[in-house]
Amino acid sequence: MYPIIAPISHSYLAGKSLLILHLEDSLADQRLAKVTLRKAGIACEIVSTDNLSDFIKQLQTQSFDLVLADYYLLGFTALDAWEQTRDLPGCPPFILLSGAIGETAAVGAIQQGIADYLLKDDIARLPHVLLRTLEVHEARLAKEKAMEELARSERQLAELTEHLQQSIEQERAAIAREIHDDIGGSLTSVKFDLSWIDRNATEPSVQKHARDALDMLQHALGASQRIMMNLRPPVLEEGLVAAVQWLAENFECRTGIVTHLDTPAHIEVAPAIQVVAYRTAQEALTNVSKYANATTVHVELSNTEGHLTLEVRDNGQGIAQEQRQKPKAFGLRGLAERARTVGGWLDVSSQVGKGTSIILSVPLT
Repeated sequence: MYPIIAPISHSYLAGKSLLILHLEDSLADQRLAKVTLRKAGIACEIVSTDNLSDFIKQLQTQSFDLVLADYYLLGFTALDAWEQTRDLPGCPPFILLSGAIGETAAVGAIQQGIADYLLKDDIARLPHVLLRTLEVHEARLAKEKAMEELARSERQLAELTEHLQQSIEQERAAIAREIHDDIGGSLTSVKFDLSWIDRNATEPSVQKHARDALDMLQHALGASQRIMMNLRPPVLEEGLVAAVQWLAENFECRTGIVTHLDTPAHIEVAPAIQVVAYRTAQEALTNVSKYANATTVHVELSNTEGHLTLEVRDNGQGIAQEQRQKPKAFGLRGLAERARTVGGWLDVSSQVGKGTSIILSVPLT
């Protein structure tokens, strides 16, 4: 006599018919599983087999929603079937439906990835176990899909960041060239003309105006040189060490903050890494001059153990945690994203009143 099964209702099965693969060598048990699910109101089609090769072929050629499997079969076990099919694309969840499995074996099977187990003597619970298994499986698939979407979004963001950084550097280089070739050249020509007027003018008032104009012109030339150097310093063409040395010396001269520099004689790195390291040092020193209220800065550059390491460390007032987490605090976040474009990472450590250390690390292999 079959167990009494009350029909169940569940939103997951609304309008859906399940395709179930039943690994079972007992015709009576195959029929019992079908009747149990039908009486519970679960619309399903059950394909039964007792052969391991046929079982694997069925999973390879059809998309099943669920597998019901007896534990012991002729010449193999359900775990053998699971091990050979678990890595198939779209492998469905497995439920052990057995009359000869101990609790220890059942727990071991679940630890290996089997979704659930049920004794044949308790087959009346099969519909509920089936629904719970399908719910868990759907939740896992949804989570995996969400993680894949997140990973794809992160990859796209990284690619966009890299593209933007490259575009910015190209634009900076183009503007620097225009300043040097067009504006710089024009201002220099005007300077020659004003110098000629100053030398050849006989009226003191004309000479005074010429000299005042020369002073203003010299100021404009100096400003254009500073802008050009900040955009794309020519010293970058001489290598990273020379560029960082120039940056540190210029920073100390401009701010009066004592700057200690520790670098090797030469470091050979790819152009993309060189730009990232230079911009990191530039941004870090800019932050020191704006916010740190420091009296001393240490800039260290090295390439040991297959890594390029740049550290900018100051003795200033430090950065509070809430300042670093402000919605519009893009400086350090931008540096971290820039580091990721070359496979590197950024570490920031700071204590209020004790200074800040910014470390860029980039693998060179």
